[in-house]
Amino acid sequence: MAKIDFVKELKALGYLVQEPDAQRVFFEYEVPVGKNVGKKLMLGFEIGDNYPMDCPSGPHFQSLGVAGWSEPPNNIHASPFGSDWRYWSRPFALHWNTSDKKAKTYLAHIKNLLTTL
Repeated sequence: MAKIDFVKELKALGYLVQEPDAQRVFFEYEVPVGKNVGKKLMLGFEIGDNYPMDCPSGPHFQSLGVAGWSEPPNNIHASPFGSDWRYWSRPFALHWNTSDKKAKTYLAHIKNLLTTL
């Protein structure tokens, strides 16, 4: 298990996943809800060796240059993905153990976060 499983799940959902190193993945994501609906950005996650027992970190996002992008209001940090990426500290860990522990469920968490912008 681990990152390879998360990548397979994302690909099954239709995402073109890029893997810059052993722990990170990212892909283009079109925002389905909220102030940023229809805008595209790069969405990234760090996947630990214990996936799916432990949920991905994140989200990390690269939205610089996306016209009219509405930033999250707080808990934004530098990201190890690079200087043009940001980390939005919104963990799903508390709910992960009561979920099916799948990428689609984690992306539902991200979608829910985006409704708050």
